[in-house]
Amino acid sequence: MDWEKATTIASAIGGSRLADLRIRLLRSAVSYAGIRAQWQLSSPEERFAMNEDRTRAHDAFIEACDEMGKGMYNENEDASWRGKLGDDRKEIGDFACYLNLILGLAAR
Repeated sequence: MDWEKATTIASAIGGSRLADLRIRLLRSAVSYAGIRAQWQLSSPEERFAMNEDRTRAHDAFIEACDEMGKGMYNENEDASWRGKLGDDRKEIGDFACYLNLILGLAAR
């Protein structure tokens, strides 16, 4: 995942009329990205303790992406971003981190 791909996908999601699904996706991205950042600062023991929560947050973000893509498709919106995002967990996790960055910068 690079910046260009992340911002292209984020723009497609941001253009959707499905505000509730978009907010759910963004909130789950922020939740996962926060845990992932804390992972880098944690000891092996702390990582062991947080591993299940990290996996659940990652799964929730992937599910939110799937639901957003399906919702956009059902509303005849362009959902091609979901195919571009792919199914690689690490790539999807990277996208969550990019969304967290984009939201943080937009809030200044």
